[in-house]
Amino acid sequence: MMAVTPSGLDTGLGRLYLAPMKTHLTLLISLAILFACVPATAQEPVIGVTGAEADALFTSPNPQLNVNKQAAYHIMKDLLEANHWELADKWLTPEYHQHNPNVVSGRDPVVKFFTSFRKPSDIPEHIAKTKIVAVVAEGDLVIVVTPREFTDPRDPSKKYTTSWFDMWRFKDGKADEHWDGATINPPPPPKTN
Repeated sequence: MMAVTPSGLDTGLGRLYLAPMKTHLTLLISLAILFACVPATAQEPVIGVTGAEADALFTSPNPQLNVNKQAAYHIMKDLLEANHWELADKWLTPEYHQHNPNVVSGRDPVVKFFTSFRKPSDIPEHIAKTKIVAVVAEGDLVIVVTPREFTDPRDPSKKYTTSWFDMWRFKDGKADEHWDGATINPPPPPKTN
């Protein structure tokens, strides 16, 4: 068994002198190697909330952060969940800079993108469908974290969850810029006759 002493590292085979700083570094590297070699066998599921519990995450005692969180709330609930993109001018600037590689920048192109495949539904009183893990606001940024479920590529009969994020930069109470974890969508499969 290895033991660290003030004068070095006892390897069980003899004493190896290491300076105190190098001792800590050696132990950290050893632990990192140990954990890197152990295959991941378990994962805590990513769980979010809906309803009034989710709504409460979109508030802040700081007035400016609260304005931005409330705008993010309406983007999530009114636009993304209920698909009422006719309200986009209330929550998005005309320039709306988009960093999702599948959607062109500008409020009008974003509206056109979402209305091309989504139909409006009643705007719920609370966030009803989208589970919210966390809402973090700092300065002019708001990050909303949600769970995502995927098929396990090692075993297609199993699912796993991970975190997804949307981040907006706000200007005068409206989202002016957006980031998320999206990658380029694959092309649709060729049509067969």
